[in-house]
Amino acid sequence: MSDSSYIDTARNAALAFGDSLLGLARPRLRLGVTGLSRSGKTVFTTALIQNLIESAKLPVLKAASQGRITRVRLVPQPDPDVPRFPYEAHRAAMNGPDRHWPESTRRISELRVEIDYERASGLFKGPATLTLDIVDYPGEWLLDLALIGQDYKAWSAQAVADARKAHRQMAAADWLADLPGRDPDGPPDELAAEAASDLFKGYLARLRANPEAVAVTPPGRFLMPGDLDGSPALTFAPLDLGHDREPRPGTLAGLMAERFEAYKRVVVAPFFRDHFARLDRQIVLVDVLAALDAGAPALADLETALGQALSAFSVGRNSWLSSLFAPRIERVLFAATKADHIHHSSHDRLASVMSLLVSRALSRAQGAGARVEAMAFAAVRATHEVRIRQGREELPAIAGVPEAGEEIDGQVFDGVTEAAIFPGELPERPEAIFDPKSHWQIRAPRFRPPLGEADAGGRVKPPPQIRLDRALEFLIGDRLA
Repeated sequence: MSDSSYIDTARNAALAFGDSLLGLARPRLRLGVTGLSRSGKTVFTTALIQNLIESAKLPVLKAASQGRITRVRLVPQPDPDVPRFPYEAHRAAMNGPDRHWPESTRRISELRVEIDYERASGLFKGPATLTLDIVDYPGEWLLDLALIGQDYKAWSAQAVADARKAHRQMAAADWLADLPGRDPDGPPDELAAEAASDLFKGYLARLRANPEAVAVTPPGRFLMPGDLDGSPALTFAPLDLGHDREPRPGTLAGLMAERFEAYKRVVVAPFFRDHFARLDRQIVLVDVLAALDAGAPALADLETALGQALSAFSVGRNSWLSSLFAPRIERVLFAATKADHIHHSSHDRLASVMSLLVSRALSRAQGAGARVEAMAFAAVRATHEVRIRQGREELPAIAGVPEAGEEIDGQVFDGVTEAAIFPGELPERPEAIFDPKSHWQIRAPRFRPPLGEADAGGRVKPPPQIRLDRALEFLIGDRLA
């Protein structure tokens, strides 16, 4: 195994062995939850937990629809050095007159759920408990894993080429203007490294702030440095090396290359070793509608990000013995979110678009062999369906309460009044999204969370959802059989 892989085999084996021994006593499943930009990761994790704990109607989750889930509860999490996912605070934020979407999380967090259920059949039919560890982490950390297989020269070349694309040139203007003045063979000057790094980080920050951004360009920790802010591992930037020049020791390029490797060693490797390599299942949330609305460049960026994500997943199916040597994620679900922003007649079409994007990315990715599926859903449904009339035509529409300040066709919403909107339709054939003559604009504002309904006992019911139960059946259903 090469040094550049940065995978501590002995420690991985020890962690996997410990997990396996615990799993013999009580079945356990570690579910990773992440998402690309503005995909609703925090909302999904909160809704998943609430629907399980509060016994919501989940007809596609067989254990629930068959009445075999008897009790679900939160218990103390296993890892004392990982922050707890603030489920209660996020649930409270989405309820009541001041309801709002929770702030997106920018660090890893964890929550443990125990599910008591009745086994459906088999040798061990009867009561059982599944321990579900939910590991919520930023999508930037997943995309960072693709850096493990790159060296500084390759990463620099790709970063420079991406910045010169037409739709990125404005965001990258300051950094690109500075780039020709940075001599890769110049002295390894600390102030030069800091200046170049600051300009590159400014470019990444402007990319992320763009409403049309669907994914963030690695390194992800450049925009969420935490306690590493100002450290050498986060103080580097791409240089324009060309095809023939290599980073040499004692040069600016050599310094940058050393720090690129330090970033992988200090930031990427610990996340892989301590968290990612221990996951059994993974869901990756994607705002496909935003990419479609933004047009061809955003779709291309999304495909690149999906390819980077897929390259992080190992090949093959897990087993007790194989996990000792090569921990692998068994199932990966790519989910197009915000299905409530379109009429139900386009839900299957959105799922088909997600499936096509994943298939195209899979055809180029290396080492993506876990069971991969794609679907579309809304973890929380913020709209309901209506019909509206435009001239003589009646159109399928959605209605909800847009957030204060949202605007469509010159109308600014107040955050209280419900609005009915025709969001547009998706193509019958998903391949049509790549037709350069077409633009599939989806008109939908940012809606507030739905006003909660109370049950007979006065408790607020879990919010409505679209196909969340399908996602749960794929991710955990087989472990509740």
